[in-house]
Amino acid sequence: MKNTDVIVLGAGIVGVSVALHLAARGRAVTLVDRRGPGEETSYGNAGLIERASVIPYAFPRDLRSLLRYALNNRPDVRYHPGFLPRVAPWLARYWWHSAPSRLARAARAMLPLIERSVAEHDALKDEAGIAGLFRRTGWIDGARSQAGLDQAAAEAASLSSYGLKHQVLDRQALTALEPALSERMVGGVHWLDPVNVSDPGAVTRGYAALLQRRGGVFVNGDARSLRQDGGGWRVDTADGPLRAREAVVALGPWSTDVLRPLGYRVPMAVKRGYHQHFALERGAALTRPVADIDNGFVMTPMTLGLRLTTGAEFASRDAPPTPVQIGRVRALAGQLVPLGAAVEAQPWMGCRPCMPDMRPVIGPAPNHAGLWLSFGHAHHGFTLGPVTGRLLASLITGEAPDMDPAPYALRR
Repeated sequence: MKNTDVIVLGAGIVGVSVALHLAARGRAVTLVDRRGPGEETSYGNAGLIERASVIPYAFPRDLRSLLRYALNNRPDVRYHPGFLPRVAPWLARYWWHSAPSRLARAARAMLPLIERSVAEHDALKDEAGIAGLFRRTGWIDGARSQAGLDQAAAEAASLSSYGLKHQVLDRQALTALEPALSERMVGGVHWLDPVNVSDPGAVTRGYAALLQRRGGVFVNGDARSLRQDGGGWRVDTADGPLRAREAVVALGPWSTDVLRPLGYRVPMAVKRGYHQHFALERGAALTRPVADIDNGFVMTPMTLGLRLTTGAEFASRDAPPTPVQIGRVRALAGQLVPLGAAVEAQPWMGCRPCMPDMRPVIGPAPNHAGLWLSFGHAHHGFTLGPVTGRLLASLITGEAPDMDPAPYALRR
């Protein structure tokens, strides 16, 4: 049987970042996943390090929005009707936590993580040798109507106390930045603080390679085999049994599969999402991500082409893909840019792990010594991976953390 100091279960951006920070503190770390680093949820996102998302994505509370989504024909939100009874209790909690006072509490809780998100990626990317994947061009919230632009500008102005940098773009200014956009998009808000990347999966793989250069080990294994072994933890891997004093569950939407047998009932649901890459015709190109705020999707220039990312689909995590939203988004995106052929034959699907109070779980498992938790980052796993890694590594090694971890405790 092999031994290590810490087993980190999950090789997405969060697990890789936790392992990196533990290795930097002198811990022997083995990262375990059934697939390669960055091949699940961390692969399929809009590629944003979202420094400007200081207000969590809340459940809509106005009747007009609820009725619109109930029709189930939107590109930003879709649901499987047969799944609604199962997810209804979670949705009710999400709705409750989205009340203005509780949403403000969630925003305060998330701010220390969001504020450090870009700096923590910066601290890793150069050493990982992947600085070329990062672009400091921000991103644009694009509007199809003057009313939509006015509302987006007002919402941006309401965030002035956070010190975020933005510019309101009329049609002329938008065309100067992104000439490929059609006149259907009348303007937008250009957020300057966020960073975007050309391949989020490659970023995660780059960080995993840095981990191995720091002495960490990656091995394929079955996280569901995790069990207590004396005063430590044991998991089955392709290289045989592995034992450690401590273990970290950083499995994103699969974290509950490991924790449920240990007696934890975590109130987590998933929001499924899709992406697909497309070529652009007539020499067109985008230089930064552009969101269609009227329809809730993002177009991001990636290594493989223009990535169209959908909003949320409420369905069973393991149900077969139903990429209806990609079809809707493709038609809408074609109104904005000269969209060409799809690069992949089929869209990619992934699952965002979401807690109803819109903040992740980061900290110790309350009933098991040596077991640590790091999951539930919802729409911001890629953004918050490195800062989460620093926080959890500090707690594991007994360092004083640079922020209060209490808002992210499992029992909060």
